Amino acid sequence: MTTQCATRRHVPDLPELHRAYETNYMALMKLLPSTDEGGARLYNVAQSLQFAVRILENTRYTTLLEICQHNDELPDFLRSHMQVRLYHDARMAEVCVSQQISRLLPSYDYPNPAMHQRDEKEQCNHFLAEWLRFCLAHGYSAQALVY
Repeated sequence: MTTQCATRRHVPDLPELHRAYETNYMALMKLLPSTDEGGARLYNVAQSLQFAVRILENTRYTTLLEICQHNDELPDFLRSHMQVRLYHDARMAEVCVSQQISRLLPSYDYPNPAMHQRDEKEQCNHFLAEWLRFCLAHGYSAQALVY
């Protein structure tokens, strides 16, 4: 006998997800590098912890950002890395790429070959919200990066 939860698809909580998108947008607008800085900025959060925000693509209605954690004490695969698309007309920010996931789907069947969680996209957006709150609360300096 099979159980329903093994076959039931994840249905995203859209109002909660939209709140996360809007919160992330407002936080990222505070951290967004200006175009005269070359489109990238490095933020110091702790003694050996930094993160970089870099503009990859900038159009009239959207901006694609790359957010990377810099920490010499951690190997690359443990450092956070994501791409976030800002939708300026809707005032929302959505995580599009996270770690080794090149395109986040709204939901995943579980189990799946890559072992993504059913709500992987929601978790990535909530992680971004927590990370941005931490960075805004504890960041103590910022500088432009040259790429």
